[in-house]
Amino acid sequence: MQNLKNITVGFLVSFIGSIPLGYLNVVGFQVYEKLGLTPTMLYLLGVIIIEFFVIYFTLIFAKRLAENKKLTKYIEGFSIIFMFLLAYVFYSSANAKSDFSTGFNYAPFVLGIVLSCLNFIQIPFWTGWNLWLLNGNYIEISGSRKYVFVFGTVVGTFCGMLTLILALHYFASNVDFLAKYLMQIIIPLVFLGFGIWQGFKFWKKYF
Repeated sequence: MQNLKNITVGFLVSFIGSIPLGYLNVVGFQVYEKLGLTPTMLYLLGVIIIEFFVIYFTLIFAKRLAENKKLTKYIEGFSIIFMFLLAYVFYSSANAKSDFSTGFNYAPFVLGIVLSCLNFIQIPFWTGWNLWLLNGNYIEISGSRKYVFVFGTVVGTFCGMLTLILALHYFASNVDFLAKYLMQIIIPLVFLGFGIWQGFKFWKKYF
């Protein structure tokens, strides 16, 4: 029963957390548009392999990571710069009629691994969630149960990202406005907005 609870909690937290638009989802959408479903699933597999280790280690060292304020500050500062960089990259690639996945046409699995390694913001995200779940006794991680929880989270990420990718494809295929402006204007503006919002929170938190 506890294993089922661990899987369910991990799946729900990760599924919901992976639904909001992020650069991993956007690149996954580009892979799907260009190469189809199977390469997209390989890309997502690359993403969740890295996430498995991130979640596992943040689960084990959650309290220690939460106490390391300097590391958290550096990660949050990097994420702000990264959002602005992504806004520029997606805007430039859309106007150049190319996409972010061009250099990885035949290696979507590698692309997923590389981009997931760059997703540093998942460290404070999972540190916070793991601490909350542990302190609230929503999960139990003795013995092999920690692996059951982590398995549930990566399955949730896979399903959540795939759901959003397919939804983006559906709307981009059926809504003319999205088909024309999604990658060229909307996505860059979203990341620009994320960068500004995170920058405001960073300034408010530390200054």
